[in-house]
Amino acid sequence: MAEGSNPMPGQGTTMSDELEAAVTQFLNDYKRAMSEYEKGYADADATLSIIDSHVDELRDARE
Repeated sequence: MAEGSNPMPGQGTTMSDELEAAVTQFLNDYKRAMSEYEKGYADADATLSIIDSHVDELRDARE
């Protein structure tokens, strides 16, 4: 199978599939955190803390 291609049924996921899922999750979490900030539900420090934790999760998925 070529690198970056989708696995055949029964072959499991590839590293690129896992990274793509992690990036998608990060972007969704980032958007949610920013939306909560913009609505006044969280202050800037709390929002940055949440985003930092999501960056750590994304970094872990890459490794």
